[in-house]
Amino acid sequence: MTVRWGTARARGVLATTILGSGMAMLDGSIVNVALPRIGKELNASVAGLQWILDGYLLALASLILIAGSLGDRYGRRRTFVVGVVWFGAASVLCGLAVSTPMLVVTRVLQGIGGALLTPGSLAILQATFAREDRGRAIGAWSGLGGIAAAVGPLVGGLLVQVWSWRLGFLINLPIAVVCVWLAGKYVPESRDETVTGKLDVRGSVLGALGLAGVTAALVEAPGRGVADPLVLGAVVAGIGGLAVFVWLQVREAAPLVPPAMFADRTFSLSNGLTFVVYAALGGVMMLLVLQLQVSLGYSPTAAGIAGLPITIIMLLLSGRSGALAQRIGPRTQLVVGPLVLAAGMLLLMRVAPGASYLGSVLPGVVVFGLGLATMVAPVTATVLAAVPDEHAGVASGVNNAIARAGSLIAIAVLPAIAGLGGESYADPGALTAGWRMSLLVCAGLAVLGGLLAVGVRNSVLAPGPVVPQQKMDLGNCLHCAVEAPPAHLRG
Repeated sequence: MTVRWGTARARGVLATTILGSGMAMLDGSIVNVALPRIGKELNASVAGLQWILDGYLLALASLILIAGSLGDRYGRRRTFVVGVVWFGAASVLCGLAVSTPMLVVTRVLQGIGGALLTPGSLAILQATFAREDRGRAIGAWSGLGGIAAAVGPLVGGLLVQVWSWRLGFLINLPIAVVCVWLAGKYVPESRDETVTGKLDVRGSVLGALGLAGVTAALVEAPGRGVADPLVLGAVVAGIGGLAVFVWLQVREAAPLVPPAMFADRTFSLSNGLTFVVYAALGGVMMLLVLQLQVSLGYSPTAAGIAGLPITIIMLLLSGRSGALAQRIGPRTQLVVGPLVLAAGMLLLMRVAPGASYLGSVLPGVVVFGLGLATMVAPVTATVLAAVPDEHAGVASGVNNAIARAGSLIAIAVLPAIAGLGGESYADPGALTAGWRMSLLVCAGLAVLGGLLAVGVRNSVLAPGPVVPQQKMDLGNCLHCAVEAPPAHLRG
């Protein structure tokens, strides 16, 4: 069924997709803001906080590619609804967690639901709206979804302060119920009738095993030691799983990730940029809320609001940034954006006990947001434009997974590099020292991303035979591919 803009069904489809993706965005903001309170109530160590974030990211990054394929094969509405129901049920379990291990397990379950619903929103819009209305629909979804991202930190902080961090998870249940009702009433089913061959379940499992092993080794090594049997086993499982995954992708007739895409230098470099820059973002945003609450004494609400300028700048400037890249080519923005990000990170080194918001926090987050707005839409457009049109969905999924994996690994590694272990994050002096060291590392990663972008083909967005329709709304699509930035970074 084709839906036309302006009809009741069109409004229902938009409401469904915005509510589903907005639920995941809101949850990410709340978890980020609530992290200090969670750690205090559950007596969590630094490793525990890392796993609370990485458990979700691990499931999301590992499964997002195969989740998109499930929608194409078995129905996009069906897969989206399953994801919403799963996410809502897992959120309730998160809200009922009584220990750090229990919360980590339920966050992994939540990540599975997130992987099922994340690719579904755009896929439903693309398959449901008439071709001439798709751009308008995606633009509305992006703009309204961006508002949800903007209010997320404030809502998250208020929920945490009103009762408990648990309310931040439990609020997802009524949202999920409404979303499922809307989907049943307004969203028509769609699938790709041309899809053939078997799902690459084996590749997905190996990719998940590899990421899990590497993550476990990086998180646990500082506390247990590199010679610990668990750490050594995780290293072997992680490296072995990733190696076999790559080997199978080269040999499979229908691989989860077609290796041929990486033969294009621009595709490879832009994904490399995504990995290092989103690693830097993951590290900074994890520690920023801790630094504000622990070292500067901010309430959860104030800590959430402190980062709001980043989202506002993204909303105001992402469309213009994407349009500029379309006009002049993306290379300049892909080089300059990460460098501006790095400058923002260095400015944030002034965020220390006794620092004022206007004098120290605001300048850093404003420059940080400007760098992000300069880079995100162009890198999304570049990734999609670097491959043939028939691989656009896979390319978007690959870029999304790479962004999540970058954040995942940074959250696992950075506390050890910064000298944070055990419950040292509760000590303002130790946390501030670790915060400053982390900012130096993350700024270096951002600079590396800018250097990688020097090799990007500047003509990649020019009209041509490669991708006649991919560039339709990427300038205005705040959440395409890497979702600008991933939900857990928006707090």
